[in-house]
Amino acid sequence: MRKVVSLEKKRIEKLQKQEAQGKEPKEKTTRNNTKCGHETVEEEQNERLEIIKEHLKIYENIFPLIFKEFQKIEDPRNPKKIEHKLIAALMYSIFLFILKIPSRRQANEILTRPQFIENLNTIFPELEDFDDLPHGDTVKRIFSRIDPEEIQEILVNIVKQLINKKVFDRHKIINGYIVNIDGTQKYCSDYPFSAEALEKEVETKDGKKKQYYVYILEANIIFENGLSIPLLTEFCEFSKDDFENNKQDCELKAFRRLASKLKEFFPRLPIVLNLDGLYPNGPIMRFCREKNWGYMMVLKDDDLKQVWQEAEGLMKLAPENSLTNVWGDREQNFRWANNIEYEFGNNGKYKETVHVVVCEEKWEEVNEEGEVVEKTAKFAWISSEPINKNNVRLRCNKIGRPRWCVEEDILMEKHHGYQSEHLFSTDWNAMRAFHHMMRIARLLDVICHYSIELNKRIQTLGIVGLIRKLRETLTVIKINRKEIRRFLQNRHYMQLIW
Repeated sequence: MRKVVSLEKKRIEKLQKQEAQGKEPKEKTTRNNTKCGHETVEEEQNERLEIIKEHLKIYENIFPLIFKEFQKIEDPRNPKKIEHKLIAALMYSIFLFILKIPSRRQANEILTRPQFIENLNTIFPELEDFDDLPHGDTVKRIFSRIDPEEIQEILVNIVKQLINKKVFDRHKIINGYIVNIDGTQKYCSDYPFSAEALEKEVETKDGKKKQYYVYILEANIIFENGLSIPLLTEFCEFSKDDFENNKQDCELKAFRRLASKLKEFFPRLPIVLNLDGLYPNGPIMRFCREKNWGYMMVLKDDDLKQVWQEAEGLMKLAPENSLTNVWGDREQNFRWANNIEYEFGNNGKYKETVHVVVCEEKWEEVNEEGEVVEKTAKFAWISSEPINKNNVRLRCNKIGRPRWCVEEDILMEKHHGYQSEHLFSTDWNAMRAFHHMMRIARLLDVICHYSIELNKRIQTLGIVGLIRKLRETLTVIKINRKEIRRFLQNRHYMQLIW
């Protein structure tokens, strides 16, 4: 009985958390616990063919640009010794992640199957002269010599094209785009696998020891329906350390590099940054203002004491700057204070005007004993724009809170087949190139899974089941070439779920 209550409690808590995050509460979609619904081989073949067609509706809108961008990458090899074209190596790496293959060793066996090569030629007429894909070691050697930023630029250009085509306009929260920037550890080892890896000391039962790790900063565009679009990745590198002051590269330094790239790629795009509690400091606020970007930064209780002191005082003097709101099953009480002058630098040399908003929530949950108990939580942000009764819900609930989009995206990359924590090569250059390819594959998958038809498939097959059928179909089963070519003669448009 205790176990049943515990499971029910977890189920209810998950639905409540989804409501608090702004999601529409729904149960987890899992595969049906039934036998195969097909009675004949023909029925099964038709379903697999339809799954390929539904993916091609997305691919035919994006892959032509990918092929065009692939042509711009200079092949670093000796032309007289080339056995496979560069585009073959790039297709190897992108389908390594689309088909969720966990290692180069397995990819060598799966992606070089004659049936997969034939099916690849069928769904991509541009590749009809392909008769083989290279070995994974060949791909690694190529990636160790090309510029990974060229691959990242392909991802950026795809996103640019989707923005220009107004694919995301229905899903925008504001008249612009919300960009979340967050850091995460990609890999860690007890051995110095690369000269560029960062170092740290950790406590063990035998004393302190050094560890070597890869830390990355990722930028994603986030939307109201939970859609999270991969955009940019910046690697923290030992080679960028400040040797004179004995300081390693860090997330804040990487943020400036990533933000500068973001401005270079999207100079006129209206952007509001969603940032965590690491970023509320004067230099970052000033940096964002100079870029003409808005922001919502998490403000911790023990940060910016000068700002907190003035904000609390202003809130007491102006009790009218408050609003009560019901969001899902939570009762929210907003309080805010505007036009706080924050001084920083030597002797307060620099000043920034900021605005603070606090959200206090209460809701009910079921505890382990099955009793209903009241829970409370407090959130606070620094806003680049003044807060008022008309925009407080938008800026807090729609801009400040949706950090779960990117946090879930990072978890997907690590634990749902993309193998983000696997380096695929200890060569730093190749590792970065594989990571950028993974992000391109992730973008393709996100668009596919949010398309109307494939989302219906996911409701019955689950994401894992859908990917399994796609991989089986492409690598084992012969696809009807005439049917696919007839399908590709018509123009198809991407339709995403709301």
